[in-house]
Amino acid sequence: MSVKKLILIISIAAAFVVFYSLGLDQYLSLDYFLAQRDALLDYQANEPFKAAVIFFLIYVAVTALSLPAATLITLAAGAIFGLVQGLLLVSFASTIGASIAFLMARTLFRDSVQQRFQSSFSKINEGIDKEGAFYLFGLRLVPIFPFVAVNLLMGLTNFPLRRYFWVSQLGMLPGTFVYVNAGTQLAELDSLSGIASPAILLSFAALGIFPFVAKRALERIKAQRVYSEYDKPKSFDSNMVVIGAGAAGLVSSYIAAATKAKVDLIERHKMGGDCLNTGCVPSKALIRSAKIKHYVDTANTYGVNVENTSVNFEAVMERVQEVIKKIEPHDSIERYTDLGVNCITGSAKILDPWRVEVNGETIAAQNIVIATGARPTMPTIEGLNTELAYNSDTIWNLRTPPKSMVVVGTGPIGCELAQSFHRLGVNVTLVGRDMRLLPKEDEDMSSLVLAKMRDEGMNILLGHSVVRAKDTTDSSQQLLVLDAGEQSKEIEFDCVLFAVGRTANTRGFGLEELGIENSENSTIEVNEYLQTKYPNIYACGDVAGPYQLTHAASHQAWYASVNALFGTLKRFKADYRVIPWATFTDPEIARVGLSEDEAKQANIEYDVHRYGIDDLDRAIADSVDYGQVKVLTEKGKDKILGACIVGHHAGDLITEFVTGMKHNLGLNKLLGTIHIYPTLAESNKYLAGEWKRASVKPSTLKLVERFHQWRRGA
Repeated sequence: MSVKKLILIISIAAAFVVFYSLGLDQYLSLDYFLAQRDALLDYQANEPFKAAVIFFLIYVAVTALSLPAATLITLAAGAIFGLVQGLLLVSFASTIGASIAFLMARTLFRDSVQQRFQSSFSKINEGIDKEGAFYLFGLRLVPIFPFVAVNLLMGLTNFPLRRYFWVSQLGMLPGTFVYVNAGTQLAELDSLSGIASPAILLSFAALGIFPFVAKRALERIKAQRVYSEYDKPKSFDSNMVVIGAGAAGLVSSYIAAATKAKVDLIERHKMGGDCLNTGCVPSKALIRSAKIKHYVDTANTYGVNVENTSVNFEAVMERVQEVIKKIEPHDSIERYTDLGVNCITGSAKILDPWRVEVNGETIAAQNIVIATGARPTMPTIEGLNTELAYNSDTIWNLRTPPKSMVVVGTGPIGCELAQSFHRLGVNVTLVGRDMRLLPKEDEDMSSLVLAKMRDEGMNILLGHSVVRAKDTTDSSQQLLVLDAGEQSKEIEFDCVLFAVGRTANTRGFGLEELGIENSENSTIEVNEYLQTKYPNIYACGDVAGPYQLTHAASHQAWYASVNALFGTLKRFKADYRVIPWATFTDPEIARVGLSEDEAKQANIEYDVHRYGIDDLDRAIADSVDYGQVKVLTEKGKDKILGACIVGHHAGDLITEFVTGMKHNLGLNKLLGTIHIYPTLAESNKYLAGEWKRASVKPSTLKLVERFHQWRRGA
């Protein structure tokens, strides 16, 4: 530690010791001020300059040392010096004190903190360089965080001191005015009954509403800033233009039409988006066919003998298309037109914050909702014959079963499709670079799925990365070269399916020209209301993240559309507290809330409870007695922090825990709910029973035992 830092630490510590040991804090209390009010006013009248200097120095010291008295002495400034002089004294004293606190934090902590969190602070400092002044002004104008915290935290960044001073001076001025003005009214109190005077009530009402007024004013200023170079239309053709007709776009359009708004829905390809055409619907149709084949293969488990079964692969894939066609009317142009949506087929181009071009025509809209979804990520592999490579969009074109398939990616899509094709008779090898299956889930739960898949004979290679591909003597096949650390492996294939993630569709329709930026995960950057940098342009669904789930997209679409249409009256922050999901392998794995890994990373104290489905009567009767229910609760309480289920129909069973988390119903309420016997849902109740047994203290049981002994006369 440098000498400068050591001297500063000793000085700060000495100041605190002197302040509290001498009892100086009593002089910075409301009781002291009220008791000495007349004396203070007399001193100020007789010695105006001295009084101003002493008050100024005290205020600087209080703010510099972050003592909890700034609000009181700001009110006192108005009471003693009046509005004008009090405002000047507090405005400059508070800024100087804040700057001293800023410098102390910088001197003591900045270098060590930035060195320890180098990657995080490099991004923070980039943002500070770009928008730091505006961000600080917002924090000063609307005190979301205490000013003390702002002083200390901003000192850890590279924000320039001079800029910090004048931005703080301007940002704190309106709030200082309100508080000093309230203080002028306090000076006029002659008795407690004066508290109810109109002037006093008006001053404190201003204190209450100021943050809300300031926040709205700041938003308006920021909006004017981003809109300044564009010409806003005097009238609009539409209340809302929605770009993309996947789950998010359809729900946004539906809500707009249902509330009688004029809405245009633009889709360049197929209505229904990925979910209907290449994602949820076709994959579940394939999973069903694969499961039927598995039931046939294991029919002897149920005492049924089935012989000479075979898979008509082409018929399976055609059934997938038939399922899509059967559901298509739900998402069709005809249906949405009947609902009142103006459906347009074409490629949209956002010209400015209010104008969208499609098919050579321009639509002027009050609001724009971007719901362009995402596409499968296709890595570039050296030597790979692209005719043999597929992703989750193109795999549905297969009609002839491949002899050998490699599925790259051990996330939900890769696991679901790999198991399905394996059950349909394809020689599948599932490859993942992570050391465990479904890496977003706790290993103790995902390992149950892994074990079951391996029991079925699946070849699963974890901790392997694809290096390159090379040709074989057969032009219809290749070898995929895998790296497993110190070893490499070659796998022959005539079909490779990449399921390594999805990339948001953010390019090619005007976002770059408008300067709408992407977040770290390449999705559109939005705020808590799902607004982009332009307040009337919203984004929802896969293109906005953070979840790439159909039900999450629909959930976001409600917020985006309602905020767009009614945000001038009431806005809603997108709520991600209870977002469930499931991977439809066999057994399924479903989760809501925190995993145990996430709880540990966040340093959250928790209790964990488990129930083995192999003990459940209905599961045993159905020969699906495999899996586990796992629930995390607050330490010593029954409040659900997260739940995970591995087992038959886990995606359906998780709903009870989703409801519990959403409506704050703990395990005790679940335990007291009647469940039908025999059902799989009883596993949730038995889990709650495990919690109950674990939560009863041994001393309580001992007391109850003695009570029963007493009742028996023993």
